[in-house]
Amino acid sequence: MLNTADVIEYFRMYPQIFTFWVVISFVFGCCIGSFLNVCIWRVPRGMSIISPPSHCPKCDHKITALENIPLLSWIFLGGKCSSCHAPITIRYFLVELMTGLLFALIFLKVIAMQQPIAVLLPYFVMAAILICSAFTDCELGIIPNEFTYFGMICGVAFAALFPSAWNLDSRVAALLLSLVSMLAAGGLMALCAVAGKKIFRREALGWGDVKFIAAASALTGLPGALFTVLAGSLAGLAGAPFLRLIPKYRKRRTLRFGPFLAFGMLIWIFFGDVLVRMYMRILN
Repeated sequence: MLNTADVIEYFRMYPQIFTFWVVISFVFGCCIGSFLNVCIWRVPRGMSIISPPSHCPKCDHKITALENIPLLSWIFLGGKCSSCHAPITIRYFLVELMTGLLFALIFLKVIAMQQPIAVLLPYFVMAAILICSAFTDCELGIIPNEFTYFGMICGVAFAALFPSAWNLDSRVAALLLSLVSMLAAGGLMALCAVAGKKIFRREALGWGDVKFIAAASALTGLPGALFTVLAGSLAGLAGAPFLRLIPKYRKRRTLRFGPFLAFGMLIWIFFGDVLVRMYMRILN
């Protein structure tokens, strides 16, 4: 089996192959983004993600294969249904584009930082979960359990299957580390949620946010989860006054934390290694 150093050396010898895999990562991400659009719409509403097939919510026109090509179909259709010409929200295009870009950038980051190739799997899953969670929380104020539980299961499973993603050789040790990280982060956030409700006499932290952090910890480790909370909190404090200027958000009593947690996790995915090195350098 090729290790990370072998893969990097191979890409240096054949840069065109490296470019090919960056493009493949983008295309793969766009395809995953198309599926995420289905999840974002159906999962919070208790609908099956398998049936019925994708269709226009206005006229029930069944979406054909040519009308379901990521990015291109939305552009060629002009953002409208081909049958009734009802507008198709730009969210579909944005989710596909964001997922494609994130997957390509994650691939670039892993290679550039010489991280274990196996770390791509938890990063890809985390990117998918944070996109789904951010959009559902922003639109409906919830982060469905299906998203966070899937992340927890994948995090523990990936640790057992690919311990190198945790810089460990033992599958058992990696599995236990992922599990303990998930329980520690989830327990700490649950404690904050309960304490916040007692202090402020209303929900200060949603349970969807608690489970999101637990899933993030299972996939990326306890430091990543804690940084996500810190960065998300700072982003929320900075962004809240500006959100109040938007009429749509002005009447909301609570700040929807999911998008800010997603932002914090993005920072960790791309700059976590650098931040850890800076922190260790300060300590030394």
